[in-house]
Amino acid sequence: MKKFYTILLSLLLLAPALAAQKRNGANGSDKKGNTQVEQSRRFNALNKINLVAAAVSRLYVDVIDEDTIAEKTIAAMLKQLDPHSTYLPPHEAQQTLETLSGKFDGIGIQINMLEDTLFVVQTVVGGPSEKAGILPGDRIISVDDSIVAGVKLAVNDIITMLRGKRGSKVSIGIMRRGVAKPISFTITRDKIPVNSIDATYMLDDTTGYIRLSRFAESSAEEMEKAVKSLRKEGMRNLILDLQGNGGGYLNVAVKIADMFLDKDQLIVYTEGRNVRRAQEIATGNTLLPDERVVVMVDELSASASEILAGALQDWDRAVIVGRRTFGKGLVQRPITMPDKSLLRLTVARYHTPTGRCIQRPYVKGENEAYDQDLNERLAHGELLHADSIHFTDSLQYKTLRIGRTVYGGGGIMPDVFVGLDTARYTAYHRQLLRRGILNRSIYTYLDNHRREIISKYRKVSKFIDQYEIDNQLWATLDTLATETGIKPKDDAEKEASKPLIAVQLKALLARDLYNSTSTYYMIYNPTNPIYRKAMEIICSDKYNKLLKK
Repeated sequence: MKKFYTILLSLLLLAPALAAQKRNGANGSDKKGNTQVEQSRRFNALNKINLVAAAVSRLYVDVIDEDTIAEKTIAAMLKQLDPHSTYLPPHEAQQTLETLSGKFDGIGIQINMLEDTLFVVQTVVGGPSEKAGILPGDRIISVDDSIVAGVKLAVNDIITMLRGKRGSKVSIGIMRRGVAKPISFTITRDKIPVNSIDATYMLDDTTGYIRLSRFAESSAEEMEKAVKSLRKEGMRNLILDLQGNGGGYLNVAVKIADMFLDKDQLIVYTEGRNVRRAQEIATGNTLLPDERVVVMVDELSASASEILAGALQDWDRAVIVGRRTFGKGLVQRPITMPDKSLLRLTVARYHTPTGRCIQRPYVKGENEAYDQDLNERLAHGELLHADSIHFTDSLQYKTLRIGRTVYGGGGIMPDVFVGLDTARYTAYHRQLLRRGILNRSIYTYLDNHRREIISKYRKVSKFIDQYEIDNQLWATLDTLATETGIKPKDDAEKEASKPLIAVQLKALLARDLYNSTSTYYMIYNPTNPIYRKAMEIICSDKYNKLLKK
């Protein structure tokens, strides 16, 4: 059980180090009153686990799978703690670090698995795949000597095959509609940037829009570049979209908050039982000192998103629009094991400048109930109506500039609530999305019409203003839906589904044709109720009234 011993030894070595941090004075007691006897008891409890592992390894009657036992034991141990303390095996740890590092070695494509076939959604501009001639809509059928289409391989397994060291080569077999035989490409892997800003564009003459999908190492630099670019186009108002942004690096959230706040304003502080209070203060290097700012959030905006939104709300620097955020306010310290696996252990809690704890309540060891919280919020109407959310007086806080009432208790409650529109998608529409029919329709349609559309709509603006979904694309969607066994309840449901489906199809077409996610959001955003409310506020006196300017 070498792996098990290695990990447990790391934990055992960690225990006295933490205990040493707590000692204060000759009596051996820490600031919480824990004596050396208590510290010794804790160490012995961990040592007991090591003794059991040794006994199993030496004496157990049958051959055992040591790796499996190690993984399950660690998972069971962490399950007794909070919902966000996690253990990642080496390969998962590496993927997580790459996602947040802002770059990795690979071939530079965004992919989507549909019906056991891997489709190219986008190529990274200037990346190895684009240079080699890979196109959106291509089907990947082989990687080196391995068939990957129609053999039920997991997406992550194929991604592992595509990735490799910079400078190494990989052979890709592609099927392209209109071409009878497979096409072979040899691609040299390179450093691939992972952009965290999905879209940047001007909504009108004075209002800019930035969609930030994660807080990665490169996010602050991306944000600064996007703001400067929009300012050159005349931006005086900014809508920052954090919907679905699950977080990332704390220090990056701090850097971005620093762009909005004045010198010496508190951004966030953390406190834990064994971790002293630490706080982050604005440096005064303000990039957006005067612009109106509206931040879009929803129930999936979490962690670093909540730190940024909370800081801007507490200092009355922005209007927050949407729904109460996720409520992930626990600080994880990454501890790398000798085998490159990763323990992400919760050591503290995040607090906004007014003192609000971002973390929503949880019961240790009851992670399943915690994971069902969003379903419970929907069932109780909290995602639909603001008056379904109740706060006690003890959860009321006052903002730091004008004294507005804001609320604690987990997550960030927006200044302007926008309920979830449950009638927005029909059952038929949801089935189409769930089975990937819209994406497949686009790929199939463009196999025959790509050149024709590009020739007619060379400029994105012309496509956005003039293009309408034609009968051939509707027929393609109907055929694929029928082949998959998806049918509307009746003609009325089908007709009710069409307006939003048409917008999504057009947005997907634009993303594919112009290899740009910005074009996708230019077309899709006006259907989003949170976006519409953000636009309504930022361009009217409502903004000044909310912030008493």
